[in-house]
Amino acid sequence: MCKNIDKKPYYITTAIAYASGKPHIGNTYEAILADAIARYKRAEGYDVFFQTGTDEHGQKIEEKAAAAGVTPKEFVDQAAGQIKSIWDLMNTSYDKFIRTTDEDHEEQVQKIFKKLYDQGDIYKGHYEGLYCTPCESFFTESQLKDGKCPDCGREVKPAKEEAYFFRMSKYADRLIQHINENPDFIQPVSRKNEMMNNFLLPGLQDLCVSRTTFQWGIPVTFDPRHVTYVWLDALTNYITGIGYDCNGNSTPQFDKLWPADLHLIGKDIIRFHTIYWPIFLMALDVPLPKQVFGHPWLLQGDGKMSKSKGNVLYADTLVDFFGVDAVRYFVLHEMPFDNDGVITWELMVERMNSDLANILGNLVNRTISMSNKYFGGVVSNENIDEAVDQDLKAVVLEEVKKVQEKMEKLRVADAMTAIFNIFRRSNKYIDETAPWVLAKDEASKLRLATVLYNLTEAITVGASLLASFMPETSEKILAQLNTVKRELSQMNEFGLYPSGSQVTDKPEILFARMDIKEVIEKVEAMNGASETAEVTSEADTEDAIDIEAKEEIQYDDFAKLQFQVGEIIACEAVAKSKKLLCSQVKIGSQVRQIVSGIKAHYSPEEMVGKKVMVVVNLKPAKLAGVMSEGMLLCAEDADGNLSLMIPEKPMPSGAEIC
Repeated sequence: MCKNIDKKPYYITTAIAYASGKPHIGNTYEAILADAIARYKRAEGYDVFFQTGTDEHGQKIEEKAAAAGVTPKEFVDQAAGQIKSIWDLMNTSYDKFIRTTDEDHEEQVQKIFKKLYDQGDIYKGHYEGLYCTPCESFFTESQLKDGKCPDCGREVKPAKEEAYFFRMSKYADRLIQHINENPDFIQPVSRKNEMMNNFLLPGLQDLCVSRTTFQWGIPVTFDPRHVTYVWLDALTNYITGIGYDCNGNSTPQFDKLWPADLHLIGKDIIRFHTIYWPIFLMALDVPLPKQVFGHPWLLQGDGKMSKSKGNVLYADTLVDFFGVDAVRYFVLHEMPFDNDGVITWELMVERMNSDLANILGNLVNRTISMSNKYFGGVVSNENIDEAVDQDLKAVVLEEVKKVQEKMEKLRVADAMTAIFNIFRRSNKYIDETAPWVLAKDEASKLRLATVLYNLTEAITVGASLLASFMPETSEKILAQLNTVKRELSQMNEFGLYPSGSQVTDKPEILFARMDIKEVIEKVEAMNGASETAEVTSEADTEDAIDIEAKEEIQYDDFAKLQFQVGEIIACEAVAKSKKLLCSQVKIGSQVRQIVSGIKAHYSPEEMVGKKVMVVVNLKPAKLAGVMSEGMLLCAEDADGNLSLMIPEKPMPSGAEIC
C-alpha cells in the first residue's frame, strides 16, 4: 500500500491566521485539516515540514490596539498566543509557528520590496478607491455587492493616498501559461475556473503594495513614510519561514523544502494565493508552489461565521462539550471536498452518538469485553474461517486502498468515511457471527476465537488508519488492544495482530452518548438567554409557510420525471435579461445548458462548483433567446428568496434522485 519513499521532503502550509482576535471553529478547521494531511504524509514515509502562524500587521490591528489601550505589538502578542494555544489544544503537529513580526521575516520583506523596486516591478503612484478595513482591500464601485465589500459585506469608505504598486500585468501571460500547463496547480477545479475567467483572462490591474495612512506595518527602507501592504508581507511567510534570502544566501532548509508541496487556504483568499503570490515568486525568480488547495467554509447554521452575526463557535468551547478528537472528527468528516459544510450543536450530538459512541466506541468495547468474557482477554487466531470472514477481510483491505486513494486527492472526508466503513462492517460481522451463540457450544470454541481475532484485527487496522485524523483515540484503542500502530506498508495483509496477545481487562468508554436537550440547556446557560438563538435548531427558529395545494397526481405521473445530481462547471449572466443565469451543468458524462431565473440570488461565480438537483427530462425551451435543457430545483420562502436544492451529503454528478 505505501509507496517506497526514502524520506522525501513534503512542505505543507496553512494560511497564517490574522491576529485581530480569537479564531472561530471555521478558522481552526484549516489547521486541523492541514494536520491530518501532514500526519498521513508522515505515515507514508515523507519528511514533513508543516508551517502555520499569524499575520500581524495592518490598519485593523492598529485600530483594535488603540481601542484596547495597548501598543499594536502588545495586542498581537496576546492574539498570537491565543491562536497558538488553540492550535495546540486541537493537537496540530506543526513544525513551525511563524509570526510576521518575527525579525528575520521583517528583514526579508524589506529586502524583497527593495529588490522588486530596483528591478522595476514596483513603482510609485497614487491610489483612489473604496477601502474595506477588515479585509485590508481596495475595491472599485463595480466590484461592490449591494454597495458593500464583496468579501465580507461590511461598509467601505473612500480612500486616496500615495502608494507603491506592483506591475501585475507584466507576468499575467506567464501565469496563465503555468496554470494551463499544470492542471493540478489550483484545486478544486472550480477555483481554477473562477480565477481564470474572473481575474486573469479579463486582465490584471496593478496591485497596491504599500500604505501611508497607518504605521503598523513593515517600513519601506528607502521611503519610511510607507509601510508594506498586507499581501506582500503575509504571503512571503511561506519562504521566509524556511530560510529564503533574496540576496542569494538562502538556507539549506529552503533549498530542501521549496517549492512547497501544498498551500492549504480558505476559498475566500484563493485569488491572493493563485494570482498575487505566484506573480511575486516569478518576479523573484523563485519556483512556484506545486499546489494551492482552496478549501470550502464551515458554516454555522444560517451562514458564514462572524462576530457581527453572533453565530460564532469556538474550538475550545466545543472541546469542553465533546473532547478534542470528537471535534476533529466532526470538522474533518463533515466538510465536503468543494462545497461548504455546516456545523450545529444538533449535528455534533448526532455524530457523537451515532458514529463515535455507537459505531466506533461500542464496537471496541463489545469486542474487548467478549474477549475477556470468553477467553480471559487472550486473542488467538485459530483460522476456522467461513465465507463471512472472507467478506470482512476483503472489505477491510478494500477500504484501506480507498483511504490511500482519497488522501492522494486531498479528499479527507471521503478517507474518513472509508475508515468508518471498516468499523461499520465489523459491527455487521458481529451480528452475522453472533459470538454469544457460539459461546454456548463448546464445539464452537475455536470458531468463536477466530471471530474475535478477526474483529480485533479489523479494529487494529481501522484504529491505525485513524491516527492521522483522531490521534488520541487511535492511541487509546491500540493501547486497549495491547498492540502498536500498524504501518501503512503492512496494510495490504489481513491477520498481522499477534495471536496470543491479551487485551485490557478494563475497556475504556471512548465516547459517551449525549442528550441534545441537556447540551442545549448547558449552552443556553453558558451564553445567557439573550444568546440562545444561535444554538437552537433550525426547526425551532425557521418560520413555516403554507402554499396552495395542487391537484393530486398518481405515482405514474411522478415517475415520468427524471431527477439527477448535476455539478455546475461554468455560469454566466444572460446578456438580454436582468433575471437569468446560464449554467453549464455536468450530469454524469454529459453537459447540459440550463437557464434559471436566479440572478437576484446568486452571482455566476457563486454558482460554479455547486452540486445541484436537476430535472433532466424537461423539454428544451428558449429563454431570452438562450436554449435551456433542464431545470434547477430551488426552494422559495414567503418573501421570494430562493435557495438552490443541494444534496445533504457529497454525491457524484449524475446520481439519481428518487
